[in-house]
Amino acid sequence: MSGGVYGGDEVGALVFDIGSFSVRAGYAGEDCPKADFPTTVGLLSHDESAMELDGDKENKSGKVYYIDTNSLHVPRENTEVISPLKNGMIEDWGCFQAILDHTYNKHIKSEPNLHPVLMSEAPWNTRAKREKLTELMFEHYGIPAFFLCKTAVLTAFANGRSTGLVLDSGATHTTAIPVHDGYILQQGIVKSPLAGDFISMQCRELFQEMNTEIIPPYMIAAKEAVREGAPPNWKKKEKLPQVTKSWHNYTCNEIIQDFQASVLQVSDSPYDEQVAAQMPTVHYEMPNGYNTDYGAERLRIPEGLFDPSNVKGLSGNTMLGVGHVVTTSIGMCDIDIRPGLYGSVIVTGGNTLLQGFTDRLNRELSQKTPPSMRLKLIASNSTMERRFSPWIGGSILASLGTFQQMWISKQEYEEGGKQCVERKCP
Repeated sequence: MSGGVYGGDEVGALVFDIGSFSVRAGYAGEDCPKADFPTTVGLLSHDESAMELDGDKENKSGKVYYIDTNSLHVPRENTEVISPLKNGMIEDWGCFQAILDHTYNKHIKSEPNLHPVLMSEAPWNTRAKREKLTELMFEHYGIPAFFLCKTAVLTAFANGRSTGLVLDSGATHTTAIPVHDGYILQQGIVKSPLAGDFISMQCRELFQEMNTEIIPPYMIAAKEAVREGAPPNWKKKEKLPQVTKSWHNYTCNEIIQDFQASVLQVSDSPYDEQVAAQMPTVHYEMPNGYNTDYGAERLRIPEGLFDPSNVKGLSGNTMLGVGHVVTTSIGMCDIDIRPGLYGSVIVTGGNTLLQGFTDRLNRELSQKTPPSMRLKLIASNSTMERRFSPWIGGSILASLGTFQQMWISKQEYEEGGKQCVERKCP
């Protein structure tokens, strides 16, 4: 290992992309992640009853974490649902470490000290958090080499670009991030809280208005088919554990997310009552057997993403719709690079998979693009690529021959300390 460069040929690098909704991890050079599970974690605080647990993640602090879809779905007493991230940055380090341990043990099934790690991070991540993460990976996991890269840059690479405007609409927020020659232009980042969780909240309100009760599957012992719109006929399970409110809400949210994906659609043009009334309805059945058709609501709920003035309770607010987020961001960048940004607007994030999202965005942006610019919207058709694009970009980057001298090697870390992350990872 001459010159402190990590020779990455012998063993596969790992790519971690940890978002507010799900964790994606796997080997660089592969086309999709090995692991994809919720970032939300069940946390059981220690008491006597917790001692006989079935060997789930138990760590020194005496906390037990339930990680991954299956173990999170089991109803247990006193299990709070928490997330290690806040605003895309790591807040709860113990919980974050439990997620890494789980990924190494259950999905990667290999020792951490064998694989260099490329990790994605939020474009607004702070210096202190980056240094702490670098320290954790080298000191606690003993990895041979490390690199941190901004999610937007990875998304651009995944789409074969080094310059472009990345529009990322995920669970907690929708962001427009200008990328120029593989670097993020910090002054042009525009964030809006109108994203997946906001749509879920709107769906909750719709169910309240319609007096539709959301009954998660864990409560249902049996149900009978009922005709459309009739009250549901179901039996509640006996001896249910006293679950916490946060866990119950988590299971309700999963139903709402399924409803979002199956029923909602973004209308082609700004929302209009008459047009919406003529839309074909979509049938949806709740886990407890209650079923009905949804018509205009299908278009009305996602409309808030594009036109926040349409949403009840948000009137006179300063939130930006998706189209405005893009144009505002480009407007904050240098005039010379605007053509390059309009020429590749890259759409990514699970929330953009709502039916009709890209068509509507394309239409809105073409009206706002200056006549001298050429607008090009890049949105992959496959759901996998749109959900995993930062991971895929990381997988491409970490397996490039030219990238191998970019790693922070263990030797460099030992000589230069955790500060070297600021120098080596832009």
